[in-house]
Amino acid sequence: MDLGLQGRKGVVLAASRGLGRAIAMELAREGADLAIASRDEQRIAEAADLIAAETGCRPLHRAVDVTQKEALEAFIRESAEALGGLHLLVCNAGGPPAGRFDQLDDGAWEHAFQLNLMSVVRAIRAARPYLEAEGGAIAIVTSMSVKQPLPGLILSNAFRPAVAGLAKTLSQELAPRIRINCLAPGRLDTERVQELDQIKAEQAGTSVEAVRAQSASAIPLGRYGDPAELGRVAAFLLSDAASYITGQTILVDGGLAVPLA
Repeated sequence: MDLGLQGRKGVVLAASRGLGRAIAMELAREGADLAIASRDEQRIAEAADLIAAETGCRPLHRAVDVTQKEALEAFIRESAEALGGLHLLVCNAGGPPAGRFDQLDDGAWEHAFQLNLMSVVRAIRAARPYLEAEGGAIAIVTSMSVKQPLPGLILSNAFRPAVAGLAKTLSQELAPRIRINCLAPGRLDTERVQELDQIKAEQAGTSVEAVRAQSASAIPLGRYGDPAELGRVAAFLLSDAASYITGQTILVDGGLAVPLA
């Protein structure tokens, strides 16, 4: 299917690795012109090189910490000016630290608030004029914790659902010029998930392989997902093929979460 993304202009945040890079890669394969950002200058440059090598499309890339308001807003403006407008915005950020309630101080809560909620608010606020001018779409990477809280990830359990609520509200406020949807990944084989598996293995006194086998056994499809699988869903949601879909949270989890809605 041709998703009609050729020549569309988009920004992808936290795109140096994992899910952000997978989304940027898929959009580039579909012919979108991109600007990508991440905190680590070397990693985002390497991601841009990889995307260019695999797709022939070289994205603009910058080192940007999404928790820094001025830097994030400046990147959105620069991207829109360099690309000649914006049609697409992908809000993404690293996951907050694992931990239980009694292990996390105010600093951890404040950082997660800035990282996972306010970065989305600020990115959308900055991109809105450009997206409205072109008629645009937003995809926000959240977590399956928006549907089913995850043990040991209280920060994610608190702030990811807030993002889903924000997106649902904005689907009303930004319509009809802008569509907005969330992606809720489960156990996709990213560095973040590998790090969490390592923590779980150390806490349980077992091997990472045992943790992964146990986790995979709970997934109806019987395996961890590939980040590219989420990238393809994101590209669909950002395309005109999904022109009548807005305000939704799409689980990409192999059937792991079991909500009815």
